[in-house]
Amino acid sequence: MSMRMLSTRGIAPPASISDAIAAGLAPDGGLYMPETLPRFTPTDFDGDATLAQVGKRLLRPFFAGDVLEGELDAICDAAFAIDPPLRAFGETNDYILELFHGATAAFKDYGAGFLAAALAALPRGDKPLTIVVATSGDTGAAVGAAFHRKPGVRVAILYPDGRVSPRQAHQLGCFGDNVRAFRVAGSFDDCQRLVKTLLSDAAFKKEVPLGSANSISLGRLLPQMAYYAHASLAHWRASGRPLNFVVPTGNLGNALACFIARRMGLPIGELVLANNANDALAKFFEGGDYAPQPSIATLANAMDVGAPNNFERLQWLEPDAAWLRAQLSAESVGDDAIRATIVDTWKRYGETVCPHTACAVRVLQRLRTRGVDGDWAAVSTAHPAKFPEVVEPLIGQEVPLPPALATMLERPSHAQPLADDAEALRDLLRKP
Repeated sequence: MSMRMLSTRGIAPPASISDAIAAGLAPDGGLYMPETLPRFTPTDFDGDATLAQVGKRLLRPFFAGDVLEGELDAICDAAFAIDPPLRAFGETNDYILELFHGATAAFKDYGAGFLAAALAALPRGDKPLTIVVATSGDTGAAVGAAFHRKPGVRVAILYPDGRVSPRQAHQLGCFGDNVRAFRVAGSFDDCQRLVKTLLSDAAFKKEVPLGSANSISLGRLLPQMAYYAHASLAHWRASGRPLNFVVPTGNLGNALACFIARRMGLPIGELVLANNANDALAKFFEGGDYAPQPSIATLANAMDVGAPNNFERLQWLEPDAAWLRAQLSAESVGDDAIRATIVDTWKRYGETVCPHTACAVRVLQRLRTRGVDGDWAAVSTAHPAKFPEVVEPLIGQEVPLPPALATMLERPSHAQPLADDAEALRDLLRKP
């Protein structure tokens, strides 16, 4: 029997993992989660050295008995072709995990690539599947690149107009063909609400088959565990010690993947979340009530999320707030600290980091100042060349473009304006 996927809201019937991936959102508006989590020990991965090898073993229990079981190895080979470097960074026993070596220079290339390969392997009806995705900058480009010119799939990217970097905006609109970009008059939270509204509209989904590639999609969340498993196993084999992580996060998906990997037995130690000034998570882990709030614009724009979707998954996994606070912590990093960290990292180490990575580096610095020991990795989620208007004035020189990003920026780019209006979006998606 295949593993069942359950809605966090407990009303929708259980689904197979392939059905959950295809649907994106559960019919009751909840987020899908595995009914159980498999358990591993580090020795279970003996002989698995590459990211693809680790990913196959890690994800196999979720797909056992599913229609995608026979496709899993090929999906992992496609999505996990690049092993993310874990390298020494800054002080002794400090590391940086670089997740930005994919097609769009951001960590979301891994999850989007897995999702695209999985959906491509699923049988589909006569109508194309339309992937609707909200983005605060990086998700949309990763999804666009992963699905570009894939037969039987259309992509609609929604991003907040004027609240992503110019290079991010160019990426979002540079694909054409089956990928359309819409610049929404509003915030990321508004874009996210539009996506969830359409995915919850059963009548419209019969008219226009929909799926999602946001972190609400289980097909994005689960594969993100693979690089935490891969990095922690490599460190464990080399040192015999667990690897602790500082993860910059806005919507909590990337950090949640690390949290789940740890619960499954990977040699991951402490986990600290690094927020920007959108600090709903930080306030909760400091002991306050969880209170979603309107998002505010920051230098780390991809983390400008006031109502993190994946907090619902975290609460479903463990509803005891006190227990969660014992397992996780979170800290907020404002724009002034982001700027100072970019400058300091450049001057002290000759390292250039993006604003989101700077949040993680600053939190790691605070931990060391407070006397926290152990082996720690700050997670680098995007290449600094995506944010030249922030980074280059601070370090006083140009950041070289990765080749894949340079190619994207050479293409023409177009995004259609869109009001914060679900019906207007429905009308646009009805058109071929």
